[in-house]
Amino acid sequence: MFCSKKLKAWQKLLIGMISGALIGYFFPTFGIALKPIGVIYMNMIKMMIVPLVYFSVISGISSVSDIETFNRLGKRAVLIYAFSTMVAVAIGLIFANVFEPGIGIGKELFSVSSVINNSTVNTNNSMTIIDLLVNIVPSNFFASMSNGNIVQVVFFALFSGIGLLCIGERGSPVRELVSSITALVFKMIEIVVSLAPYGVFALIASIIGSSGFAIISALMKFIIVVFSGFLAQYTFSGILILVLTRLNPLLFYRKMMNVYALAIATSSSKATLSTAIDELKTKIGVSNKSASFILPLGAAINMDATAIYLSISAVFMAQVYGVHLTLYEYVLIILTTTIGIIGAAGVPSGGAMMLVFVLTSIGLPTEGAIVILGIDRVIDMFRTMININGDCAITVIVDNIEGTLNKKRYYSTNMDANSANNI
Repeated sequence: MFCSKKLKAWQKLLIGMISGALIGYFFPTFGIALKPIGVIYMNMIKMMIVPLVYFSVISGISSVSDIETFNRLGKRAVLIYAFSTMVAVAIGLIFANVFEPGIGIGKELFSVSSVINNSTVNTNNSMTIIDLLVNIVPSNFFASMSNGNIVQVVFFALFSGIGLLCIGERGSPVRELVSSITALVFKMIEIVVSLAPYGVFALIASIIGSSGFAIISALMKFIIVVFSGFLAQYTFSGILILVLTRLNPLLFYRKMMNVYALAIATSSSKATLSTAIDELKTKIGVSNKSASFILPLGAAINMDATAIYLSISAVFMAQVYGVHLTLYEYVLIILTTTIGIIGAAGVPSGGAMMLVFVLTSIGLPTEGAIVILGIDRVIDMFRTMININGDCAITVIVDNIEGTLNKKRYYSTNMDANSANNI
């Protein structure tokens, strides 16, 4: 079924997810037995993340004609990314206060926490904003690569690319080598992505087989509020495209379906990066320099859905504990989420660490993070989709501002002919 050429990539992934959920629910023992297959698939994805990010960023920078153009691209991208993140935090705070998902759930919440095992949260550790900012600059690049510290990898890639721009023609052999390696990495990732339906089938089957739907049902209101915030941010990205480019955002949403499906299936913006870059170039008409530079940059520093998730979680825990948040504490949530989220992508279990960090900043017990993280895997799939959607939307916007967006391709309806990622 997965091998059928008549099905599109997102359709095959959807079949894999549904089939895995059904197997995990009705045959939990068999579903759990499939876990090694899912782990192998995720390891293959993780294996490619560091080389993908490093070489795609350098390739994107080296394709820019001069350092002034690079500065202009970078400044515009960072400013729009920062604005998008702050809007995301505001959405999270508004939704959490309007719908109050934590009111009246206290006792149920703690009864659920007793059945959650193997949490990735260490409630004895916390990080300051200074720690997160210092963490961006690596002391040992090879250690950053081996630890999978993506923000540090991006920083060194930016540094390498700028140096390559500065030496001019003397860097031509290096640019050609980087271009060849980037093509090799993309081909390897294409092979890995072709296995996505099978990996997703095994992952979902093992998750449902071991955890079931008990935790999800207990915290359903929290999940609904978070997903509503995601939907608002998803709509906001389309509004940004409409206002800043005068393009029809519905076409953007339609052409990103494969990217969305892969993001949901892998729960990794980095794993979705190569497909997103290719789809932006072949379907949307984004230039190579923008797709290869702005999108990887966004995947490292911009996580709109994570900002929504953290801000809702903070207010949710305050409601659970009956704590009334002051204006000062709301400002703290905005600052710690907006600034700290840049460093979160470079920290192992960064989302978990950031949740503890935000709760600590406003004086809430961090033990409650364990409860939220018990359902994090479910939320994470759609959080990744919204994150990558925001990155792609801003890449389109910046490319249009630069005047390099191919609008004829953007409005083309011949998507299948342009797609390079049929799974």
